Amino acid sequence: MTILLANVVTGLVALIHVYILVLEMFLWTTPKGRKAFGLTPEFAQASKVLAANQGLYNGFLAAGLIWGLLLGASGLPVKLFFLGCVLVAGLYGAATASRKILFIQALPAAVGLLLFGLGSTLAG
Repeated sequence: MTILLANVVTGLVALIHVYILVLEMFLWTTPKGRKAFGLTPEFAQASKVLAANQGLYNGFLAAGLIWGLLLGASGLPVKLFFLGCVLVAGLYGAATASRKILFIQALPAAVGLLLFGLGSTLAG
């Protein structure tokens, strides 16, 4: 049951990163994108290329998590690796950009890692 919950959390983390990809790559200069990141129209326009690059990296995180989920039980190392990447990125983002990244990105990844660890302990 714990592993199932860990996989659900992993799926949610992947969906969050797909959403971030869309915001950063396609909606950055729109009212919705500017509101999500608290940007002025001028700053959004000036940083559009950088945001698209950042969005692509978030897409890679999502792809890795989805890949791990598609591998089933044998995908555990892949899921752990990409959840770890998300956790580190979230901690760095919270320390350097915005504290809310801690709750949007780092905390869900940490919960997923904790659940996988708990599930492995209970199974072993």
